[in-house]
Amino acid sequence: MNRRDAITALLALGTTGAPLVVSAQSRPSGRSRTLGVLAPVSSQDAERIFLGVLRTQLKALGWIEGQNLVIEGAFADYKTERYPALAEELVRKRVDVIWAFTGPAAVAAARATKTIPIVFVAVPWPVETGLIDSFARPGRNVTGVSSYTGMEVSTKRLEFLKEIAPTAIRLSWILDSNMEATLGGGRFDIRPLLDSAARKLGYDVRYHYIAKDEDFGPAFADILNFRAQALALAGSPATFAARERIAAFALQNRLPSAAAASWFVEAGGLLSYDNAGVDTVSIVRGVEYVDRIFRGARPADLAVDRPGKYQLVINLKTAKALGLAVPQSVLLRDPRLIE
Repeated sequence: MNRRDAITALLALGTTGAPLVVSAQSRPSGRSRTLGVLAPVSSQDAERIFLGVLRTQLKALGWIEGQNLVIEGAFADYKTERYPALAEELVRKRVDVIWAFTGPAAVAAARATKTIPIVFVAVPWPVETGLIDSFARPGRNVTGVSSYTGMEVSTKRLEFLKEIAPTAIRLSWILDSNMEATLGGGRFDIRPLLDSAARKLGYDVRYHYIAKDEDFGPAFADILNFRAQALALAGSPATFAARERIAAFALQNRLPSAAAASWFVEAGGLLSYDNAGVDTVSIVRGVEYVDRIFRGARPADLAVDRPGKYQLVINLKTAKALGLAVPQSVLLRDPRLIE
């Protein structure tokens, strides 16, 4: 996996609108700043995937590690349960800003501090999970780059699946319970929204929750017991880590599959419809937020960014293995095709 693909995978639920051009601004003040990075990956993956881009963009804005910038890494190694302790450790170190990847990381950071600014990336439901008051006026100490796409995008993803596999009726949907955690300690239940999208297309839906790797075995058994005819997949660190296992299960059991992230299609899933142009764009945009906060801006005053472009991705090899023909009506949407 090259750097572009790796960053796309890490930010599977997050992107921005039009790319930004980062240019040098006025010289930062002499006081050094500390950026805490809370992320789901291992330290080795973080270095390989995104820390180089992060340092480069910060340097372009005048923040140079070893001179006026310290980066404190807090990496969960794909274990969501580590987030609270890692977030609290960053608070004890009195970092100036916490950079949080994914919803669970952002929620853990926001629970750990009400004063240290938090910039999140790849958070699909920031309002519903209590991280912000609204996209335009976040309030409190949290802002960032959301991956929120609205239910119309989830509906469109299922429409593509229905066009390619029109006879499928029973739909299994794999969800990550970690992604629904709210700031107040409860859970934002997305199922009523997904039900609405699925039933409009005639699907009978069953949900299968996972939180860690060992949950996939029972979830797969439940999918087979349901006699599912199609599979939908939410994007999360857990599903990313198991992407090849899920894609192989879907193919073995002849389940046309649709995901919220293109990394699943690259691993052998059938299709995705998600935020386009993910790679470094979300990082660049997130760095701009960090820079503005370092220079005195308040997170409460910085509107949260949302996606502006979407892309359909189809794995033609998988479609052929499933005996499915991709209709011309779908191909006219100019998808990215994986052969």
